[in-house]
Amino acid sequence: MSIKIIGVDADDTLWHNEPVFRLTHKKFNDLLGEFADEDALERRLADIERANIKTYGYGAKGFTLSMLQTAMEISDGNVSTKVLREILDAGREMMVHPMEPLPGVEEALKDLKDRGSLILITKGDLFHQESKLAASGLGSYFSGVEIVSEKTPEIYTKAFARHGGSAETSLMTGNSVKSDILPMLAAGGYAALIPYPLVWEMERADKPDGHPRYREVETLGLLPKWLDEIS
Repeated sequence: MSIKIIGVDADDTLWHNEPVFRLTHKKFNDLLGEFADEDALERRLADIERANIKTYGYGAKGFTLSMLQTAMEISDGNVSTKVLREILDAGREMMVHPMEPLPGVEEALKDLKDRGSLILITKGDLFHQESKLAASGLGSYFSGVEIVSEKTPEIYTKAFARHGGSAETSLMTGNSVKSDILPMLAAGGYAALIPYPLVWEMERADKPDGHPRYREVETLGLLPKWLDEIS
């Protein structure tokens, strides 16, 4: 079978993202240290963020609002306006953080572009994801961009159909088992995991080892080898 469309994730697949969130987490914990220890802050923030995803969606903006809410709740409203301002500034810094492609990514995209249509499929805030793609300089390698609120089998089916293909004849690659791998396999497509050292807790899931349409590759540059095997 020949793969017609290759879907590629963005955050932590094309460029660093989770380290930026981790640094902001640390700053948040330092700012709220007088009200709770680090573990308690992390648990409370994670619970609030999980509950808020259905309202704010994914991304730095929703995360910033969750930090502000956590600060208010864990301090019983006693957090200072100075600290709230610093949390807001930290969220703004996430939005304008310099964007630099991961090593070897651009060369890999050049190779992959010759093997099928490349579609960027990422979830998160529309404006921020578009801004990151523009800043990365990688936009010209993609024939289409899909910024979605969630990655599900139905979303993948519709996304690949919109670009003239089907999930069954397409491949999705990214760093998240939960978002990039499992729903794509459920849609009947191929899925390649490119591990990233840091994994957001809400993206953790068991790998589908042994699935005939799944493969783990060390880097994006090694994906063409599996495409050749499929073909």
